Amino acid sequence: MTQYVAEQFTAEEEDILRRYFTNLDQPVFALVNLPEVVKGALFARYSRSPKSLRRLFLDEFVGELDISGDMTIDATVGLRRAEELYDRVFFEYGDDSVAQLGGVHLACEQASNILTKVLEWGRLMSYLEQSTRYIDYLARIGGRFRYYRDPQVGESPLSGRYVSDMDRMFEAYGCLLPAMTEFYRQHTPRDSDSSDFAYRQAVRAKALDVVRGVLPAATVSNVGIYGTGQAYEQLLLRMRAHDLPEVQTYADLMLAELRKVIPSFLKRVDLEDRGVEWTRYMGDIQESMQSVADYLLPPDLPADESPTVRLVDFDPGAEDKMVASMLYPYTHLPEEQIEREVETMGAEDRLSVVRAYAGSRGNRRHKPGRALERPFYRFDILADYGAFRDIQRHRMLTLEWQRLSPRHGYTRPESVAVAGCAPVFDEVMDRSAELHGLLSREFPEQAPYAVSFAYKVRFAVSINARAAMHLIELRTTPQGHSVYRGIGQEMWRLIRDEAGHPAVAQMMEFVNLGEEPPLGRLDAERRAEQRRPERERA
Repeated sequence: MTQYVAEQFTAEEEDILRRYFTNLDQPVFALVNLPEVVKGALFARYSRSPKSLRRLFLDEFVGELDISGDMTIDATVGLRRAEELYDRVFFEYGDDSVAQLGGVHLACEQASNILTKVLEWGRLMSYLEQSTRYIDYLARIGGRFRYYRDPQVGESPLSGRYVSDMDRMFEAYGCLLPAMTEFYRQHTPRDSDSSDFAYRQAVRAKALDVVRGVLPAATVSNVGIYGTGQAYEQLLLRMRAHDLPEVQTYADLMLAELRKVIPSFLKRVDLEDRGVEWTRYMGDIQESMQSVADYLLPPDLPADESPTVRLVDFDPGAEDKMVASMLYPYTHLPEEQIEREVETMGAEDRLSVVRAYAGSRGNRRHKPGRALERPFYRFDILADYGAFRDIQRHRMLTLEWQRLSPRHGYTRPESVAVAGCAPVFDEVMDRSAELHGLLSREFPEQAPYAVSFAYKVRFAVSINARAAMHLIELRTTPQGHSVYRGIGQEMWRLIRDEAGHPAVAQMMEFVNLGEEPPLGRLDAERRAEQRRPERERA
């Protein structure tokens, strides 16, 4: 089985693409010779399109650009002098900050949803991933359903079973999608305030949200990444230490393409006494930690029953410390003295500080300052893999997750049962669990490929109050997925009630605690339609 299906381009298309992409036949490639605003717009469109980046560029961007002057462009012009300067500064003086100043837009295509989480691990990079709520996954690539085919599994006796089960999961997805689309049409008729276009988009998004749970983690996606040389170096070192073959393969592909653009920044990655030693160090830690964990906490140890979201750690005195931090820049006093003064204040005086610091927030993008980074919270969350994928994208937090498996059960949307589609959904879950069990005996690293998005995964989130404000207010908006809306609402309640931080909770004034609307994205689609040019609506 092959992993990547290369696209076919005409000779004219290839002539254009060679000017802007570092290769035309690999799943990983960098963007060059384009204005930053074009690269950003291209990636933004990428996340909501079923097309590859190169095809998207040809179909929707080339016509808007003046490329007549790009005939003789060569991305390597001037590179030798830059490399010489970098080598002198970096290797002679060890100035890592130089590697923070050169960035690259990189595309990783046909990557499994296990790999995409590895790619999106770092805090200091920007990512856009193909959305499961704006495109369906029925369009085939090279005549095949869109899931990753691991070469080791493909060469084993399990190859036929793997392909058969994956195909049937996608067939079930294809069966459920029109059924749930019709269900929402019947149960949420269009109102007079909504255009037919906005209504159809909202219905489609709702149906896609509900049925994505049957997709396996092997489902392939496209990811656009922007990062500095230093960030890419750290990502590649982690990937080279990873046990999953797909991750290691993409690390090699990424290194090859990045070296076409920023070669000097990545010289240490495969040097024996630098990157190789570092990678070996990380791999040794993973191996020794797994060994000691299996000894002290055996894999067959039963897990306690737990709620979806549990607050496991916080500072009871954090609000007083937060008020002191709010006052700190506006006085000449040492912080400990300010904290003592705050402790003597009445509740109303402390709240007056909080109100002044938060100000009049016009919308959720108006965020108070860094004093909100003083309170911290750690949550233990057990939610379906689909919701985890959305929460994992947040950068300003510490997130750790456990291996994906069927052991914690799955979440089936209530509407699936109401629509009479529960048997199809549950059959996929059974198939997913059985295939995972078969793979785990010989291919434990590849076994998570078989696990459907609806299965639950346990993950821990450590977050300060400022980042929590951003996450909770964003993820509880009416257009959000029902599962992560519930997670955000519960996080807010635990901050207010269990941590006893009502002032922090009060500042999060754009948290939406209402019930899930019938078509969560309808208002958002109406607003988008108002902004959309008339020619796009036609």
